[in-house]
Parts: sequence; structure tokens; C-alpha cells
Amino acid sequence: MGHALNKILKDIINRYNVLLGHRVHYIPGWDCHGLPIENKALKAARVDDHRVIAPTEVRSLANATAVQAVKSQKEEFRELGIMADWDSTASTYRTLDHDYEVRQLRIFQKMVEKNLIYRHYRPVHYSPSSRSALAEAELVYKDDHVSHSVYVAFDLDLQSNEFSGQLSVWTTTPWTLTANMGIAVHPDMTYALIRRAGATNETAGAIFVAFERLEALSKTLGKAEVIGLIPGSELVGARYHPLFSSLATDVASKSLALIASTHVTSDSGTGLVHYYNLFRTRNLISVDSSIVCHVGEGGLFTSEVVHIVASLDAGSRTIVGLLKSMGRLLGIERFKHRYPYDWKTDKPVIVTATSQWFADLDGIKENALKALENVMFYPQISRNRLESFIKSRSEWCISRQRIWGVPIPSLHHIPTDKAYLDARTLDYILAVLDEKGVAYWWEGPIDEFLPPFLRKDDEDLSNWRKGTDTMDVWFDSGSSWSLLPERQDDQPRADVCLEGSDQHRGWFQSQLLTAIGTAETDKKSMAPYGTLLTHGMVLDAGGKKMSKSLGNVMSPMAIVKGGVDNKQPAYGADTLRLWAATVEYWRDMAISPKILDQASESLRKIRNSARFMLGNIGDPATREESSLIPKNQLGLVSLDTFKLVSTLTNFTNITLSSLYFDITKDSLSTVTVFQHVLNTLIKIIAPVLPHLAEEIHSAHHGQLISEISYGPSVFTKPWVSLSPDWYDMVAEQEMAQLLQVRSTVLGLLEQARGRRQLSSSTEAEVDIILPSVGHPLSSLIARETWVHVDSVQLPDSNERMSIRLRPATLAKCPRCWTYTRSHDDVLCPRCTDVLSASV
Repeated sequence: MGHALNKILKDIINRYNVLLGHRVHYIPGWDCHGLPIENKALKAARVDDHRVIAPTEVRSLANATAVQAVKSQKEEFRELGIMADWDSTASTYRTLDHDYEVRQLRIFQKMVEKNLIYRHYRPVHYSPSSRSALAEAELVYKDDHVSHSVYVAFDLDLQSNEFSGQLSVWTTTPWTLTANMGIAVHPDMTYALIRRAGATNETAGAIFVAFERLEALSKTLGKAEVIGLIPGSELVGARYHPLFSSLATDVASKSLALIASTHVTSDSGTGLVHYYNLFRTRNLISVDSSIVCHVGEGGLFTSEVVHIVASLDAGSRTIVGLLKSMGRLLGIERFKHRYPYDWKTDKPVIVTATSQWFADLDGIKENALKALENVMFYPQISRNRLESFIKSRSEWCISRQRIWGVPIPSLHHIPTDKAYLDARTLDYILAVLDEKGVAYWWEGPIDEFLPPFLRKDDEDLSNWRKGTDTMDVWFDSGSSWSLLPERQDDQPRADVCLEGSDQHRGWFQSQLLTAIGTAETDKKSMAPYGTLLTHGMVLDAGGKKMSKSLGNVMSPMAIVKGGVDNKQPAYGADTLRLWAATVEYWRDMAISPKILDQASESLRKIRNSARFMLGNIGDPATREESSLIPKNQLGLVSLDTFKLVSTLTNFTNITLSSLYFDITKDSLSTVTVFQHVLNTLIKIIAPVLPHLAEEIHSAHHGQLISEISYGPSVFTKPWVSLSPDWYDMVAEQEMAQLLQVRSTVLGLLEQARGRRQLSSSTEAEVDIILPSVGHPLSSLIARETWVHVDSVQLPDSNERMSIRLRPATLAKCPRCWTYTRSHDDVLCPRCTDVLSASV
């Protein structure tokens, strides 16, 4: 539903600019790579893991899935009335197209040349559900995540320390204990050595915990006696034994040291924090230490510990069982806390050490922020959101461990475990890919990609391998700005980018960062877009996010064509478009059958107003025989156009249908006004309701319904605003006075109708009694033929006029149904004159 909203809002902007006579360069496109497409393809092939089949087969399946999805969406966009050159490959794009992929790789090459791309083996957010590393922008944080935290006892190394006992450590990630690389204490905190109740001697059961946490830990550790106190600074450097010595690497096989860290707090836990691979990046573990990581792809433990547990879900439970059997488990409890989730799969992620490619953002984010100064934001608050995202990032993890995507064309020397990715090797590799297709990276032999300057004489080709990582899909979509040509006079390539609010972490960022990252250093920093429009998310009637699991998803095509079970009516595309145009798009918005019914009713009233005017102005031949009355002879208030759709709906329902259509009959001046109103109304509704606008436009020009597709479109002629001559302040003031009188009369009529003294307003006559002769309102009322006018304050006077309502004294005219016919006549004088003039 959000996709349909996005396309409709873009189309309204495009169509409006076409009506203004502007040339619109709109290139719709599809992001075809990434995990959702790959998973969908594998699911259709009944394959659970992409590693069990050849990469070329995975890509073939994913390519077919993506192409079919593009074809289906293209037809849906046509159904929604989205205006674009859908059949032209030059006016649309797919990120799987060869030209697009090569262009993207060239952008990547420029960033490599500027030393913005590098590779590191470091802790990253890893999604077991996606089997891939994730960037920070791909995470959502949930405050209600529940973990099982454990309190664990580590033994101090008696040979290395002057004191003995155990260290009480608290962790919310038991599965990381196999990779323990250190325990941290706060040097300024005081620690207590306590002996738990039931200990047989002074040293048995002696545990170190933060003194400030004693009261909070009483439920977990039970009754305990404080043996002594020690500053945290004296604990720093003390050595302890890792829990799983049988799993120990060269690092963990030795006793490990307690380290100092100000990250440790007395707000939770025991005051002693278990550190694993993550904290090397925070300089808490010496640089010469190796990273210990026992979690591999898919969230599975590596072969070093696979004989103990199989996966993280089972791992935490099994680790807890092991701790119990080892006598190291001091306590366990459920813990609700904030935790990162994969935004695509809605599953929790882990932090694990893997080798990944990164883009350095520290070197370009200042220029990116400077470039945003010249960008307009709607709503304005979205500027703060995008800027805060960019300010908070120092690097962008651009590598993904998937098959379906644009490859990161790196070469790896297996004996030295060195990766080669520089401008020179990329020149050589991209020449091959440009000629044979980017997919050839997975199909071609290594010797075709290995430059002669890298390979030593007679070196075995088996010493080399191609990189298997693909680029983050945000790098794919973030390269789309390159499709538009550069413009002069410091103009951005794109005037407008319109996307959902979730794209502050995605497309808005990636476009900006890739554009700035490839820009010439001597040029002014410029964003690829001039204006950013952000729309909210579509919710159900209860304000809940739409999801298949909740069963509250509404399909745009079901709204347009009707549900398959006939329980949902076919509203048509214009009803959905009208809904999209009437909501406050910058906020989250609701949609439901009731809301669609309201939009459908508004559309029906707009259409009926147009039908009424078309019926009164006649066909083109009749209009040619009639001469239109000049505006200065009409004596009527001009009907202005309105910008907002809600105002347009009010205008057609109230101003036209309930007022103007009701008070004007059989007047040539009315036909003149109708033509001007209709011409303007068509232009106003055309960007929002193109199907209805084309139908009215065709009927107005005498075309049959079957000929609409072949006649000139309403968009072939620009929207010309009404002449200023149509704005008449005198007429506006006079109408305001008359409508005030009319409002009082209508109130009296309702009183009479409520007492069942009349059934129709035409059954009554209205007497207006003025306090004096010569007041301007007196001549104004006398001038109007439709006067329906209790007590009303006279303008610019202290006097009031009286209004008397009484039964009509004349008979009902069979033609106009007004009570103005003499009992002896067939028609009223007005109708008699009209018929006489037409003979």
C-alpha cells in the first residue's frame, strides 16, 4: 500500500507540472537485487539455503523472479494511472540491467580511487536470518526484547594474584562466553569480597562484586557476608581463567587479565563486565590480541564448539546447562532491554567478527552535511532526521554475504590472505565485466580477472580466488542519480526526490553519500537532489502497521478491481488516488473500507457536478450556435479555483451543488459560468483524478466513451489560469451580504418544516421588511430574482430588517416547480418568456 501511495504522490506532482507546460523528466526504476528477491526465488525453487546450489543457478532464479516482479508492478502502475514511458528502456531502469550495473561499479571505482573503500576483520552487526552483515542503517531497535541474563563465576588465577576468590560476571548474551577475551572493572568503583551463606571455609564461596550492587543482588546471590573491600584500580591486572579451556585458542589458553573501563556502571549487573570480540574496536583489548569468534555464518557456532551447541537459539540454553553442570551458574533471570533487529526480517541480530568491506564516511560527511544546506525539506523536521543519521555514522558496511547482487570485484591471494581492490585492478576487471556481463564474475575462471602485474611467474592459479561478497542494495539504489545528466548553474541533477520516512536511513543517505564520495574535490559540494519530500507510513483503521501476520494488509489492486471473494467492492483507481491526495501525506495515515467509502462518495459528487454542468452547456454543436455573455454583463460572483483537494470537494459539494446549481436555472449567463468552471475544474482534478478528467474532457469535446483513448488528452494543453478580470470584489461583497440573508431564511424554513407546515422550500414566500428606503441592501435584494430572505442587522447601520415567512399565495409552475404561477395561467411568467424566446 505504501508503494502505491508513493507512486501516486509522484504522479500528482508530475501531472501538475505537465499541465503548467513544464517538461518533466521522470525515470521510474526498480531495485532488483537483495535478500527479499533472492529468498523469494529460493523459496519458489524449494531451496532453504543458497549455499547448496551453484551461484549461477541462484542468480538465474533470482533474475527470473525480479523480471517477473517488474512486469507485474509495471501493469499495476498503469492501472493506477501513473504516467510514464513504461515501454522504453531509456526512460525506465532496473538495477539488474547491464548498463546500470557497470555504471554502479564505476562509481564504486571512483570511491576506491579516493581511498574511501577498505576491508577490515572486525565486529559487525550480523543477521542470522539474512545470513549477511548489516549496516547500522539497516537496523531497528526494539525496547521490548527479552534476553536470559546469567550471573557466572570465573576463577581467579591463584598463581598470578595475591588474593583468591571468584569473579561474579553478568551477561545478557550467554552464547558469547565461549569467546570471552576479558573482564572489565571500573577503576573508581569499590568492590566487595563476599562469602555466600553455606560456605565451608573462608575462601570457599568468596565472590567479588561491586559494593554498590550488593542490595540489588541479594535476591540472586542470597545471603552473604562482606569479607573485605578493594578499590577497582587494584583489581585491574589481576588474572583469571577462561570458562571453556577446552575451546581455548592461543589467546584464551592463557589466563586473562582484568581490564579497566569507564563503560562499567553500577546501574545493573555485578560491576564486572564480560567482554568478547566487540570490544577490541574500543581499545579495551590490546592490539596484539587476536579476535576470538566462535559464531560463523547463519548464526551457527564454528567447528570449534559445534560439538557443544548448534545454533544461537539452542546455544544460549545449552550454555546455561553447561554452566549449571560446571557449578559456575550463580543465577539466571529474564531481562527486557533495547536490542537491534534486522529491519527486513524483523529478527534479532548478533555482533560477531567477520571480514567486511567498508566505506569511510568520516572523510565525506562534512561535505555531505554542507550540501544539504541547499536542499529543501518537506516537512522541515525531516532535515533534522537525515542530518542526525549522517552525523552519527563514521563508516558504511557495504558488503553482503549473498549471491544476488552486484559483486565487489576483489581478488584474494590465499597464501597471504591479502585482498586486492584498487583502481588499477578494477580497470582490468571492469573491462572484462563490461564486455561479458557482470554475471560473468561468478561464471568466468580466475585467470580472466587476474591482471598480469599481480601474478608472479609460473604462480599456481589455485593461490587466487575471486571475492564472493555483493554490494549493499543501498549502494545499488544510491547510484541512481547518475542516470540524470549534470546541469548548469549549480542545479542538482534531480529537482525532487519523494520517498517514505524510512528512506532517511536508506535511499536519501546512499544517494547523497555516493554523489559526494565521487565528486571532484575542487567543486562545490552538491546534493544530487534539490528537494526531499517525505511521506509517512500507511496504517490500518486502528493505527496499526500493516502486516500479513496481523491480516490487516490491503492490496491496491484489490481496492481498484475489487476483492477476489467479492466482499470488497471495486473502487477504481481514482478513488485510491483521491484518498492519497486528501491525507496529510507527511504523517502516518490510515486506510480502511470506511475511509475508501468516504473517498468514493466524494468522487461521485465531483463527477455528478461535472455531469450537471455538461448537461446544461450542451454539446459542441449547440455551444457553437450560442453566444457567450461577456463577463461584465453577468452580474454574478466569479468562482475561483482551489489548491487543496479538500477545498475542491467542498467547492463541488457545497458551493456548486448545494448553492449555485440550486439558485440558477434557465440562464444563458449560467451556461457561460459553467463552461469556465468546467474547464478549470478539469485542470484542477486532472493531476489527482486523471481517469475522471479524461472522461469529462472527452465528453466536453463531443467524444464517445469508446473514443476517449484515441482523442486528445487533457494534458496536451497547459493549464491557463482565469483572467484577473474574473475577480470582482464588489460581487464578492454583495454575495456575502446576500448569503447572510439566505442563511437566516433557511433557518426559518427549517422551523416551518420541523412543524410540518411545509414540505418544500418552494411552498413558501418570503417577505423582507426594510426599516428604511434607500439602504444599499434594499436595492441589492430588489435586483436579484431569487430572493429568499426573523431579523437581520443591516450593514453599516444600527437598524435591523424584519423577515416574515408565510404560505405561498401563487400556484406551482409545472415547468420550474416554483410557486410563481397565477392560478389562471399555464406557466409562470418567467418560463413563459423563456419558451417564447426559443420559438
